[in-house]
Amino acid sequence: MPTTRAYRLLACMLALAGCGRAHLPVSAGVGPEPALPPPDPSLIPTVHVAPAVGWAPGAGPVAAPGLKVQAFARGLDHPRWLYVLPDGDVLVAETNGPPRPQDAKGPRGWMMRWMQKRAGAGVPSADRITLLRDADGDGVAEARSVFLEHLHSPFGMALVGDAFYVADTDALLRFPYRDGALRITAGGSRIAGLPAGPINHHWTKNLLASRDGARLFVTVGSNSNAGENGLAVERDRARILQIDPSTGATRAYATGLRNPVGMAWQPQSGALWVVVNERDELGSDLVPDYLTEVHEGAFYGWPYSYYGQHVDQRVAPQDPALVARATVPDYALGAHTASLGLAFYTADLMPRFRNGAFVGQHGSWNRRPFSGYKVVFVPFADGRPAGPPQDVLTGFLDADGRAQGRPVGVAVDRHGALLVADDVGNTVWRVTPAPVR
Repeated sequence: MPTTRAYRLLACMLALAGCGRAHLPVSAGVGPEPALPPPDPSLIPTVHVAPAVGWAPGAGPVAAPGLKVQAFARGLDHPRWLYVLPDGDVLVAETNGPPRPQDAKGPRGWMMRWMQKRAGAGVPSADRITLLRDADGDGVAEARSVFLEHLHSPFGMALVGDAFYVADTDALLRFPYRDGALRITAGGSRIAGLPAGPINHHWTKNLLASRDGARLFVTVGSNSNAGENGLAVERDRARILQIDPSTGATRAYATGLRNPVGMAWQPQSGALWVVVNERDELGSDLVPDYLTEVHEGAFYGWPYSYYGQHVDQRVAPQDPALVARATVPDYALGAHTASLGLAFYTADLMPRFRNGAFVGQHGSWNRRPFSGYKVVFVPFADGRPAGPPQDVLTGFLDADGRAQGRPVGVAVDRHGALLVADDVGNTVWRVTPAPVR
């Protein structure tokens, strides 16, 4: 337990952490050529947390003009990620980080744990996947069941034929699947281990199958902010792994990605795209999170540099040869927006969004004023980003800067509606066209 002296030190750190306002608007760090001002690091990082309060009865986020939003399912337990089955059933991973005894120790660690608890991320993991069924098609799930339980901080999901894959925080698992089943009771098999351990700083492991199902792609975040725990603990981290599900053989597909999370296939080009959380503690204006096409074998900079060859002077020793070939990301999403969810739109219900990308932005803690806390849409043309992002869902922060909800995973249901997992509001929201009056 922390001593009284330690608590006083922690209080001083929190007071000092109130400094460090942004000099640029969030929009300056958005698009194909974001502003990258000089770093503005401080001994005590900016800590600006939106305290989690949840939604008042009947309240919810605000949909953009021409859209409406309603609750698809309420009363969930920290819903983080979504997956839509071919029969229309919606799976939601009710999950949170596992115990991580070696992550962020000392006064700094106490501050980070306090921050996570205040932001609504301190709850135990339910360790299950829940099935939501809207049998009558009214946009509300009237049935729910425990689809899989006794997992270990599950996150990514993928169905390939009759095999259902789950990415736990420490392993890729396979379960037998039967169409229409409300629950999987058979035991799973371990296909491959995934980097975890007592630090496990970025614990989420997302999962995407290749179009032919022959390969699985798994995201693995770094074990630190910017290599401060030493590079030995970063083995097989900050990358996208490619796994052969028939053998478990694993290799790096792309590296230098600090915390890649949402992955999806761009419908026009067929290319793999990912959203990535970049590093903290270089000031409120750095570093923008981003959306990028993933090139096989490419290196994206972490930890040595960001946005190509912008060297992070905190990292030692450096690797100039590796920095020289760092790939510049395609599209910035704003500093500290915590962009997590990604879904390309190919349905007919909302044609204005066709071929573009929905992005769930969980929201900042290292920026003053806040950034993120919304769902945005990035238009695409000919397989490339083609314009500024558009707000789709806002209102997750109230007038006092408290988090009523925080959007995470996004998915498109069988009718073409957008689904959004809200882990503070414990709700899955559904966005559709507004009725024509």
